[in-house]
Amino acid sequence: MALVLKQQLKLTQQLLMTPQLQQAIKLLQLSRLELADTIRQEIEQNPLLEEISPGDTDYEVSQESLYASEEPPEITESEKTDEVNMDNVSSMQEINWEDDYANYYDAGFSFSKETPDSTRLSQIDFLTKETNLQSHLQWQLSHSEMDSELEAAGLFVIGNLNRNGFLDVTVEDITREIGCDEETAVRAIAIIQDMDPAGVAAANVQESLLLQLKRLGLEDSLAAEIINDHLHNLELKNYGAIAKAIKRPVKEVQAAIEVITRLNPYPGEQYNEREVQYIIPDVFVHKVEDEYIIVLNDEGLPRLKVSSDYEKIIEADSEATDETKTYVKEKLRDALWLIKSMQQRQRTIYKVVESLLKFQKNFFEKGVEHLKPLVLRDVAEDIEMHESTVSRVTTNKYMHTPLGIFELKYFFSTAIPQLNGEALAAESIRQKIKVMIKNENPEKPLTDNAISTILAEENIKVARRTVAKYREQMGILPVKHRRKPKL
Repeated sequence: MALVLKQQLKLTQQLLMTPQLQQAIKLLQLSRLELADTIRQEIEQNPLLEEISPGDTDYEVSQESLYASEEPPEITESEKTDEVNMDNVSSMQEINWEDDYANYYDAGFSFSKETPDSTRLSQIDFLTKETNLQSHLQWQLSHSEMDSELEAAGLFVIGNLNRNGFLDVTVEDITREIGCDEETAVRAIAIIQDMDPAGVAAANVQESLLLQLKRLGLEDSLAAEIINDHLHNLELKNYGAIAKAIKRPVKEVQAAIEVITRLNPYPGEQYNEREVQYIIPDVFVHKVEDEYIIVLNDEGLPRLKVSSDYEKIIEADSEATDETKTYVKEKLRDALWLIKSMQQRQRTIYKVVESLLKFQKNFFEKGVEHLKPLVLRDVAEDIEMHESTVSRVTTNKYMHTPLGIFELKYFFSTAIPQLNGEALAAESIRQKIKVMIKNENPEKPLTDNAISTILAEENIKVARRTVAKYREQMGILPVKHRRKPKL
């Protein structure tokens, strides 16, 4: 069969991802902070986009109507503040930045050699974030008198502490990397262990607790004996077995354990950097009498408008070049599309929240235990949109409700079948398990198997492994760690 080249016309439909469509899809899945940054970038790049500021007419009308009936308050003589003349202020200390930098950031400076002026600046005044464990120990090491080799070994020890404050290297590692002898490495570890916080640079939890007892002068106490020889029973809270093994009264064992519980098994944890992330809801749901009102949160988002200064450029009798007119028309089209995409984004969020309110009405009325199984397809069919659109809308979006702040994805949960044919949401099962454990007998806590059996009696079929998985997701300890100590 011979190959033949020929022309053929074919009519097909194809969806093209234009830059404008890609931008609209991107705006849907952005969080509030990302959206605000994206809008400000567009304002910088597009000269036709302007942010509506309080000086514009839209704001002036509202401000005039708001304060039209208000008279400015009169200030009495006693309430007036005296004018401050900065030229006559002699009590302010003149700062010599170079001098302070040289003195306070010199590693050789030691408080044991001289007493610093209390009014002068310290390192704390220049910090831009919280001190971590390494910097805290390095600061202490810099104020200790030692030779360069021992200081290098100490810095190596500090640099090899994990987030719990434990040492991840051996003496052999220190001698090999630093090139010092074994005695110097051991001495460097001892110097770091003598620093704050107590128990740092230990090899494990046991050594850390013993170092803390030594700092308190209790290295030969009953508490030290329990940590040395009966740490396993201590973890299981089997205090009766400890008292029997060491042949001491139960009251003495209890007193020693009270001392141990005041210690910190992970001394470095308190210096771990934890950045607090504040959540700003994208939408508010308020209950007014028997109805729920949806209010979109536009606070913090720039309000956009198209600049009117460029209208004359695209007029027919304008003296602008064709290239300039084309550029302005292109930017005008982009600006209008961005504003339209923003409005479409807000409308879509409103529709999704409205649909969630309809499906999860029992949740808002009665609580988490009444959360129903819900998938993206249910909401997509309800608002006549694609599942991918609903997925993008619910990503990194938060709702403020009378029950608290929830991510929109929280309301989507897999179905757990019941023996009577109905289904419950996985989140409601987790809530039931949490309530059971909270109300359990501390002397006989519920096992995962017992919880599974109780749920089966309520026509909820959940395997023991599933109960264990849900319990771990909620950060609840297993039964052996929840049991009340045996005495």
